[in-house]
Amino acid sequence: MKVYVEIDQYSGFCNGVVRAVNSAEENLSKRSVLYSLGAIVHNETELKRLEKEGLRVINLEQMSHLKDSTVLIRAHGEPPSTYALAKQNNIKLIDCTCPVVLQLQKKIAETAGQIVIFGKVGHAEVNGLVGRAEGRAVVIENKEQIDKIDFSQPINIFSQTTKDPDEFEQLCNLISSRMEDKSMLTVHNTVCRQVAQRHARLIQFAENHNVIIFVSGKESSNGRVLYELCKSHNPRTYNIQSLQQIDKKWFKEGDRIGVCGATSTPKWQLTSCAEFLKIALKSYICSKFYSIIYGNYSRF
Repeated sequence: MKVYVEIDQYSGFCNGVVRAVNSAEENLSKRSVLYSLGAIVHNETELKRLEKEGLRVINLEQMSHLKDSTVLIRAHGEPPSTYALAKQNNIKLIDCTCPVVLQLQKKIAETAGQIVIFGKVGHAEVNGLVGRAEGRAVVIENKEQIDKIDFSQPINIFSQTTKDPDEFEQLCNLISSRMEDKSMLTVHNTVCRQVAQRHARLIQFAENHNVIIFVSGKESSNGRVLYELCKSHNPRTYNIQSLQQIDKKWFKEGDRIGVCGATSTPKWQLTSCAEFLKIALKSYICSKFYSIIYGNYSRF
C-alpha cells in the first residue's frame, strides 16, 4: 500500500509577513516585550509562539494610553492617524508595512475623485487604504454592494492586495457594464502579484491530489479565499487551524495528500502537519510505503 504526502512549495508566509515576523524576532532578541498594533499575522499558532517570546498584541485604544514605548506596525499598514498618535505619545514605530501595500497607499493618496476599494470592511489593510483616501473611498465586499458607487462620477477602483484576482476582474466588468461612459472607469490592478500567482498554482495543486489539508488561521481573509479556491477544485479539501482537527476518516488507502496554506501560514506549521500525518496515517492504514517530499513525489 502506498501513501503519499506533498507540501506545496509555494505555500507559506508571503514576503511582507516574513519581513514583519523577522523584524519582530530581531527586536525581541533585544528586549523582553514588544508591542504589535494588531495581530502580526492571522494565525493563532504562530501568534502563540511569538507571544512566548514577548510579543504583546494591542489595539488602537490601548496604544493611545502608551507613552515613550515601541510599537510594531504589521504588514497590513495603518492610516495616517496612527502615525499622528505615535508622534503625539512619543512612540517609536517599527514600520513593517508591506512594500506592496505602501505603494498602494501612495497610489490612492495621489488619485483624485471617487475611489472604490474592493476589500473586506474593517480589515486592517483596508482601514489603512481608506485613511489615505481622506473621505473619498467607498469599500465594497462583493458585487451585491455596487449600488454604493456613484455611477454619475468618474470611478477609480482598487483592490485589497490579498483578494481573489478573478473575483476582482468580474467585479470590474460588472461595474463597467453599468456605466454609460466607460472611459470614466479606471481600473488599478492592485492584487499582489505573489498572491495572484498562488491562485493558479493552488488550483493545479488541488487537482493533482486526492485530499487537500489546508492550514490557516480562522481570522485570515487570504486563508478563506484560498481555501474556497481549493475546495472548488477538489471537494475533499479540509481547512484546519490545528493538528487536533485532523480526522483520519478523511483519508483512504492510496490517497495522494496535499498540504498547503495561506500567506499567513508559516512553513514550520505545514511541515508539522505533514509529520503528524506520517505518524497518524501510518498507524491507521498500516502503510508499508510512506514519504514526505517537497515539490515532487518519491517513495522509500
